[in-house]
Amino acid sequence: MSDKAIINLEGKPYELPVITGTENEKAVDISKLRAQSGYITFDEGYKNTGATISNITFLDGEKGILRYRGYNIEDLAEKSSFTEVMHLLLYGELPDADQLKAFEYTLTHHTLVHENLKKVFEVFPTGSHPMGQLMTMIAALSSFYPDSLNPNKNPEATNLTIMRLLAKMPTIAAMIQKKGKGHPVLYPQNKYDYVTNFLYMTFGNVSEEYVADPVVVDAMNKLLILHADHEQNCSTSTVRMVGSSHANLYASIGAGVASLWGPRHGGANQEVLEMLEFIRDNDKGDVKKVVAEAKDKKRLLFGFGHRVYKNFDPRAKILKKSCDEILAKIGVSDPLLAIAKELEEAALNDPYFIERKLYPNVDFYSGIIYKALGFPTSMFTVLFAMGRLPGWISQWKEMREKNEDIGRPRQIYTGPVQRPFVEIAKRK
Repeated sequence: MSDKAIINLEGKPYELPVITGTENEKAVDISKLRAQSGYITFDEGYKNTGATISNITFLDGEKGILRYRGYNIEDLAEKSSFTEVMHLLLYGELPDADQLKAFEYTLTHHTLVHENLKKVFEVFPTGSHPMGQLMTMIAALSSFYPDSLNPNKNPEATNLTIMRLLAKMPTIAAMIQKKGKGHPVLYPQNKYDYVTNFLYMTFGNVSEEYVADPVVVDAMNKLLILHADHEQNCSTSTVRMVGSSHANLYASIGAGVASLWGPRHGGANQEVLEMLEFIRDNDKGDVKKVVAEAKDKKRLLFGFGHRVYKNFDPRAKILKKSCDEILAKIGVSDPLLAIAKELEEAALNDPYFIERKLYPNVDFYSGIIYKALGFPTSMFTVLFAMGRLPGWISQWKEMREKNEDIGRPRQIYTGPVQRPFVEIAKRK
């Protein structure tokens, strides 16, 4: 098989190298095409463009495969903890017992945020969106750690910045939820593990002891693991693009949070719950009517199908089981959850959905679980960001270690050609 591709432009052939990945993915390397021919390639949204060579995450949308560093997502979600997956993404290997203990110790002892950062947090208006708060708080961390502004320092300094950000993320996320309720902030407790500490800071209060339900802790671990990385998606590409300018980690991650905020990306699980609320309030919970209108293209349903997964979302299959366990354990009586389960039943059994492979996706189930656990809808994307954080950092770290060139896409200009300047007095 040839390792070259040939493209003919204006009657002249150009040979382009072919790159093959470890999972037999193939790409034509066009990086020198413009220099050789004057041509660039056009791919709106980069949907068929490989912007980097990475060894972190493998995704096959046609076969429904997702792997972190070669490990199937099903095995990681079932058998590991979120902190183990963090270590895997950051350093390439699952930790042994001693490595995990040291890693978790470092995380635990960097969970506090500076008291002055709390003052910044306090000036946010009541009702401001949690993602706006999160983006601001993460970017503000760079002001409290000026030594982190230069990402070209030694690896030890970079790793400290990474650990600080991972450790403080649950603290900041919990502060955001507490502010939304008008409740006092709880400080992290070193006796708890990463996920339990977050649940304590989020759902505990100063007036009574909080004991996290093991089923809830397990569900949160799974949710965070399943969101930890997803190859070169919009927010991850943003983090890498910003980081390629040698911006500091806090700025790069803050940009990723901004990208994740959009309803086409991390905001999708929020849209699922808003859709369920609309069905409850405007359709009086009539799911059969909603499904019929969806089939007639009169209504768009959120949480079904996926941009990348053309068969099924492997993360959704895992979360379906957790969703059933959570609802059974908590015994929540909520019309929204009843509507969601009826919609799920329709999607899994109706030939219209089956033939078009419109299965419930990860956003559908994660939204239901977060709702059942007591998170307000506006917090869903913050939780997504907390799960995606180690993936963002791993991608940023890989990009920096490879010293990749600054991201600088080209364009096809379609504006006016050169024209003469007319002084203002002569313009009509």
